[in-house]
Amino acid sequence: MPVLLNEVEARVLGSLVEKQLTTPEYYPLTLNALAAACNQKSNRDPVMSLGESEILAAIDSLREKNLVYTFHGSTSRTVKYKHVMPGVFELEPPAIAVMTLLLLRGPQTLGELRGRSDRLYEFSGLGEVQESLDDLARRSEPLVTKLERQPGQKEARYAHLLSGNVEVETRSYIESGSAPGHAGDLSAEVKRLSDELAAFRAEFEEFRKQFD
Repeated sequence: MPVLLNEVEARVLGSLVEKQLTTPEYYPLTLNALAAACNQKSNRDPVMSLGESEILAAIDSLREKNLVYTFHGSTSRTVKYKHVMPGVFELEPPAIAVMTLLLLRGPQTLGELRGRSDRLYEFSGLGEVQESLDDLARRSEPLVTKLERQPGQKEARYAHLLSGNVEVETRSYIESGSAPGHAGDLSAEVKRLSDELAAFRAEFEEFRKQFD
């Protein structure tokens, strides 16, 4: 993969794409709006607290990679920022939604991607999500990879490859069957259960639509 993004660049790029799709009336984004999008506490994993200097450094790097450019409106001197990710990677709307979610929230299951995509793209069902992931993974330079299912997880997760190969985190306390030992482990366990619930809800909604 010739274009490799660090964590901040991935967050900046994902935030620009998300806001273009969900709040087009405020796009392109000013630096303040982009900072707010990058540092959201909802729909982000991990939650970040990026300063303007970090975001500007990421923008400079993304501009060098031809993924972001500055925009000067005719009625304002304020510099704004736009992305060109779909053109660079030749992405259709379903793939744009999948890549945006993976950039903003890290590795996710099929059900999680389906359940979280409504504002980005209206997938017809889990099958269309899977088709998009398969297409991204089968490219000569894959943009997505399927991770091995870890102990304590019912489903495999998918991750983007714009930041290089993905290191899979393991939770030894789940594998050994012992209880979480501290607050960090407990938080991770709560998140895992929450993610599984989101996946279950998406799958249930898919099942229910068969009888509508």
